[in-house]
Amino acid sequence: MSVRPFVSWPDKRLRTAAAPVAEITDEIRAIWDDMIDTMEAMPGVGLAAPQIGVMLRLAVVDASEERGKPLRMANPEILHASVEFRDHDEASPNLPGVHAKISRPRAVTVTYTDPQGMKVRKDLVGLWATSVQHQIDHLNGRMYFDRLSKMKRDMLLRKARKRA
Repeated sequence: MSVRPFVSWPDKRLRTAAAPVAEITDEIRAIWDDMIDTMEAMPGVGLAAPQIGVMLRLAVVDASEERGKPLRMANPEILHASVEFRDHDEASPNLPGVHAKISRPRAVTVTYTDPQGMKVRKDLVGLWATSVQHQIDHLNGRMYFDRLSKMKRDMLLRKARKRA
């Protein structure tokens, strides 16, 4: 297990949809382990494989207060999202030094393949739901700031360039 370096914005991999995971193997489990180490080193509550240059539909999320309870997800998909929204200040280690308030559904039902190769359906609320949605955006080649208006997105990217 090791901490992996982040891909820096505007690397094209951050704008590319990740490939589906065909089978859960020891190699996939090792990538998840590295992703968890990398997420904890940030520290953060989630990480998608493309953020570290691995173009597979893999994500980890740990929004537990005590930590150490990460969800390891392959091919996660949102089946249902609540009509009630929740605002959260989001950021990404791929574009450090900037953040923005993003409004997302407060609760989601997701399906994914777990480390044992089993299909799981799970209801998530609050920060868990926000983080899973954020990671699925990464898997689809989207960044959190894509959810901002053009004016706010341009301001955020200008600020990021000044900090670089």
